[in-house]
Amino acid sequence: MADIRNEARAWIAENWDPNKTLGEWWQALADAGLAFPHWPKGYGGRGLTREDTRIVNEELHAAKAVAPPGGLGQMMGGPITIDFGTDEQKDRWLPALASGQEGWCQLFSEPGAGSDLASAQTRAVRDGDVWIVNGQKVWTSGAVGATRGMLVARTNMDAPKHRGISYFIIDMDQPGIEIRPLKQMNGQAHFNEVFFSDAVVRHEDMLAGVDVGWQVAVATLAYERQGLGSRGAPGGIVAGTPGQKLGDLDRPMSELIDIATKQRGAAERAQTARGPRSVIKLAEEMGKTNDPIIRQRLADLYIFSEVQRFTALRSRAAIAAGRQPGPEVSIAKLAASEQVRRVRDLSMAILGPYGTLIGDDAPQDGVFQQITLSAHGSSIAGGTDEIQRNIIGERVLGLPKEPQVDRDVPFKELRVGTQR
Repeated sequence: MADIRNEARAWIAENWDPNKTLGEWWQALADAGLAFPHWPKGYGGRGLTREDTRIVNEELHAAKAVAPPGGLGQMMGGPITIDFGTDEQKDRWLPALASGQEGWCQLFSEPGAGSDLASAQTRAVRDGDVWIVNGQKVWTSGAVGATRGMLVARTNMDAPKHRGISYFIIDMDQPGIEIRPLKQMNGQAHFNEVFFSDAVVRHEDMLAGVDVGWQVAVATLAYERQGLGSRGAPGGIVAGTPGQKLGDLDRPMSELIDIATKQRGAAERAQTARGPRSVIKLAEEMGKTNDPIIRQRLADLYIFSEVQRFTALRSRAAIAAGRQPGPEVSIAKLAASEQVRRVRDLSMAILGPYGTLIGDDAPQDGVFQQITLSAHGSSIAGGTDEIQRNIIGERVLGLPKEPQVDRDVPFKELRVGTQR
């Protein structure tokens, strides 16, 4: 570990230059095997461990250098390609992900298949060397700027729902794909609907094989939980988005760093506001610290936050030691959703009628109103609260799995989601 730290420190000192473009810097990191050191050699990595990757990120952070490309493609697409892809697929996809030339999105959830992903109805029908895709996905983050999508589609209506799914990496830039941003009540449009109308994906862009995509989907979700569980680990400056569509790769890093610094300040303020100290400060400003009920709720929030913090530290320690995180990831995710709801309810109780204001007119520029409008999403993104409770019940408490009477029934005979 000392060798990789010293080598990374020396390499960063010699090569870091904020006047380079983002694309040049990311390509240099990939060529040196320092973009994702735990990826295979020649694909932006060195075949090392996740602990070595963490060490490199610490050195980037210490040097105030820009971090490697980050996104769903890098967090999930790269690892599943390493696990399930052919050598030809690895050659095509991994270098582009490691150097940030491509950004991917996740085409999983549907209007009738959210928590029960195996009920997906988006169809892929083979036509020679290609598959024709029709259907709809929803809650797709980053679809507008994505080069490719990780697509779960049904390829066999006669097989039970878990055994008739295939997994594709589909080109998002084609006439058969329409992306519609979803405007949220907090004013943002983080998610999208994606419609497939005779979209085309090549057979050679399928991972693992026909009708065996469920195991790839499960692995993808495991990498997603692992990525969510490792948030907050030190890394370099996050500046720019992977992929050519959004144009960041050709911009000088100095320009992107200025933008990222301002955005990070706002994001850190919003994130800090979700903690107990910010709510305590709000109570002080609003003159509510002598209210015994408010004081008790503040104490409860602080205790809950500390318990959650220690649970998250266990998850990060497992990742740093090279182990797959256990059920503590689901516990931390569930607790994070609960904490946001507690902050929402308590901050609105403290604000009283001022809670109806927003923006510059509101106390603290309306940051708690934004949390209130956004709180519902935390119970959905990254796996719903219900999914996390099932995982905890089965893997921690040893409870039996929920009954699955449809596991061996051909999908065409089921009435699931919007299927009739």
